[in-house]
Amino acid sequence: MSPPPLHPITNGHGVGDLVPLLHKLPTLPDLFVTAISICFLFASTAKSHPSNTFSFRCPFFSFPLKLNSRRFLKIPNMSHTTSNHKNVNFHRRHNFASPQSLSEWLKPRLPSDSFASWGVKPGTKNIHNLWLELSEGETTLADSTPPVRTVQVVTVRVIGKDSRFLIESHQELSDGNVRKRGRPLSEKMKPNEVPESAAIRAVKEELGSVIRGSGDDIEVSNIMRIDPNSYEMKVEERNSDSYPGLPGCYVLHTLDARVEGLPDGDFCTDEAEEYEDCDETSVADKAVSVKKHYWTWVSADSIKS
Repeated sequence: MSPPPLHPITNGHGVGDLVPLLHKLPTLPDLFVTAISICFLFASTAKSHPSNTFSFRCPFFSFPLKLNSRRFLKIPNMSHTTSNHKNVNFHRRHNFASPQSLSEWLKPRLPSDSFASWGVKPGTKNIHNLWLELSEGETTLADSTPPVRTVQVVTVRVIGKDSRFLIESHQELSDGNVRKRGRPLSEKMKPNEVPESAAIRAVKEELGSVIRGSGDDIEVSNIMRIDPNSYEMKVEERNSDSYPGLPGCYVLHTLDARVEGLPDGDFCTDEAEEYEDCDETSVADKAVSVKKHYWTWVSADSIKS
């Protein structure tokens, strides 16, 4: 029995035309790369859109976010280059072996009369305070002349009855001096701390002593409601009141909140030791600290923008 006849190659090619076509086919490595690319394409597409609703984790709050939804917390870019220092990348100094080494580094970079007033002029802090801020990561210094002190600050606008706002009128310091404030509750942020956590910590440290029924184990998050739509961020450049002659760059994170258990009238609170967990107790003892905070309620028109 004779074998069946060979069928002609389709697409109008004869057997003699097969060899040139084979030379035009993709090589095995090309096919392998193409297959891998297609796999990655489908995998990334599946992960990007598993459903119409997904969990969105912003730096400060977490909440469900629907695609094409307009109701979300707009968080601006945290990086900021101020107008006076555009396109300049200053090397930042963080570590100094002692307050003395920090003092020696600062002296040739600051006006001598201004530097000499630290801790002497009423309401100012001293070199030990700045050294502790640097050691705790609350402050950075630009390696420039003069140095620029950059601080991340959370400001909590506590709202009370009749939509009044809580303002700190003044502070009583450990050296016996009084420092005027006239601003809402404010606190320097810790390294890697988000504004929401910093706001809760600030309320506990500065208002916790007066909250009715509170104790050392108070859970501020249970009595504090933060408005997630109130977040604002702005940067201020001004000379420091605490460290005369030292320019400051203040990155201000502002939130509105309501706190249960606060008095309706004026009141004062005791400040917990600011650096009680610091290993350098000898330095902390020489720093100027806040002993009492004095608070008053004001109308919304009295709040500075």
